[in-house]
Amino acid sequence: MRKVYSKIESIEGNVITVSAEGVRYDDLAMVTSPHGSSLAQVIRLNREKVSLQVFTGARGISTGDEVRFMGHPMQVSFSDNLLGRIFDGSGRPKDGGPSLEENMIEIGGPSVNPAMRIIPRNMIRTGIPMIDVFNTLVESQKLPIFSVSGEPYNQLLSRIALQAEVDVIILAGIGLKNDDYLAFKDALEEGGALSRTIFFVHTAADPVVEALLVPDISLAVAEKFALQGKRVLVLLSDMTNFADAMKEIAITMEQVPSNRGYPGDLYSQLASRYEKAVDFEGAGSITSLGVTTMPGDDVTHPIPDNTGYITEGQYYLRNGRIEPFGSLSRLKQMVNKDTREDHRAIMDSMITLYASYKESLEKKSMGFRMSDWDEKLLKYGELFEDRMMDLSVNIPLEKALDLGWEILAECFEPNETGMKTDLIKQFWPAKETV
Repeated sequence: MRKVYSKIESIEGNVITVSAEGVRYDDLAMVTSPHGSSLAQVIRLNREKVSLQVFTGARGISTGDEVRFMGHPMQVSFSDNLLGRIFDGSGRPKDGGPSLEENMIEIGGPSVNPAMRIIPRNMIRTGIPMIDVFNTLVESQKLPIFSVSGEPYNQLLSRIALQAEVDVIILAGIGLKNDDYLAFKDALEEGGALSRTIFFVHTAADPVVEALLVPDISLAVAEKFALQGKRVLVLLSDMTNFADAMKEIAITMEQVPSNRGYPGDLYSQLASRYEKAVDFEGAGSITSLGVTTMPGDDVTHPIPDNTGYITEGQYYLRNGRIEPFGSLSRLKQMVNKDTREDHRAIMDSMITLYASYKESLEKKSMGFRMSDWDEKLLKYGELFEDRMMDLSVNIPLEKALDLGWEILAECFEPNETGMKTDLIKQFWPAKETV
């Protein structure tokens, strides 16, 4: 039986402090007042002084209320019964279904030993040409989607969730609007993927501390499924809200701020979540895609800046498209050599020509005379943006590669593309005869 403490020494915002012994960092406690009970989590230890973040807020709590430590960190139930369900950031049902309390597992454990990891080797097909052809997503990869607010990043995550060749999808929503998570739910339900999806959703109206729990709960469940041989895709939206929640709690705790007010351990906190992506030898894998909204489209902001050092590339979402410049999958070379023999050639040639199109577009805007080559590039750029960059395009990799050849043939002569002769002979579309 855990000891009950009936003296709260201080209340600052949603943080309470008690004197207690035998308590560990991240342990849970139950705070009971005349207004009800709430979970709280240990967020600071200073000898016998224990500070706890109260999940539902400290309003209504007085210094004479009871605090009972539970002797363990946050736990979540793990079983196949999670599939198709929606939970909040504490693992409580949001869908009206029964609560799950069997087979409880702790969250926030260490990342997998690097020596136990295997080299990523499998492509995850998404049906999105700007990913499959140009920046292939690889199983066990960790990639952020850098975006500004207002871009359709949640719709992109829904598309990927529906079409990715994985066994389990876990949506970790952090600071989501209700409309956003309902849109996720509707999209996956209509696409027939809800039965393999688990939602852990923290909304802007929920307690701040739950924003910190959502990634840990999601990744703990993902790891258990991966160890059972499942290929798991974890979608995190939005990691900027996660970092802002860290910042808010750090300010409450009067921690010395670092860059732009964020706590000094921002890098390690982000890394400990992203590094959960792994491919287990003889079992399954965890692949992680996390949206990072960039305040003011500033890639030097501490959140995207730190994220870029941790992850294996990034997707830039601008003007409703995945930008070919700046977007990078550092692991694509591990898999695109095994897809089709023209994959790398199409990827390199089309991006090179698109860069030339951008130069011609700039010349045109400045009033320079357009040469025949410039006109070809302008035609090519428009076709490339319309047929391949548009996020509504939904085709398998092989059809996307064929489409690439068709666009090239529509705009250029074979010798203008920089392609090898043997590839041109094999893949260049035959001209239709009238």
